[in-house]
Amino acid sequence: MLADDPVRRSRPQRVLRAVRRAVLARRRLLAAVLTAVAVAAGLQAATAPPPATRSVTVAARDLPAGSVIGAGDLTTSAFAPGSVPADLVAEPVGGVLAAPLRRGEPVTDVRLVGPALTAGRPDLVALPVRLPDAAMAGLLRAGDVVDLVAADPQGGKPALVASGVPVLALPDAATGPGTDGLSGRLVVVGARPADVPGIADAAIRLYLTYSFAR
Repeated sequence: MLADDPVRRSRPQRVLRAVRRAVLARRRLLAAVLTAVAVAAGLQAATAPPPATRSVTVAARDLPAGSVIGAGDLTTSAFAPGSVPADLVAEPVGGVLAAPLRRGEPVTDVRLVGPALTAGRPDLVALPVRLPDAAMAGLLRAGDVVDLVAADPQGGKPALVASGVPVLALPDAATGPGTDGLSGRLVVVGARPADVPGIADAAIRLYLTYSFAR
């Protein structure tokens, strides 16, 4: 039978031996070709232009809330174009931080005390108010929602000034009298325009405090 033909059985073996001999005979040539390919690939990678980046102003060190940004607080870092945050502050020097800024973080408008704190809430305005009890104000965190309550230090019934007020920032950590002679702590809240006069009046004439809204 053809399957038992020794010539047919030995033919694949002869082919394999021939291929092996050809490879061994040309191994130096193959090694040289592979080396040349590796060198060419390395040269191409070395001469390829670096990826595009954009220089972004970032914090040079950790900065606490309430810091007035100075030139020494900033540096630059290279960002890939697609990773650059929106609304970068063009001139952050002199701005007041509404929240802590970590080293390497870009300075965006929502990081500073200003109108950007109410971005996405056209029904609110950013209003700074001074709470006379700094320790109580220190319990607040940005994002808390509170009811502002006013009381007469000389007596009288407390009155609700504004309800459902979000805390936007706590930029002032001072607990004693500041340069303006006032004590307590400054808090920036998001107030409805109709509530602004009442909040401002209570902050000046009365003892302003808060309770957490339900």
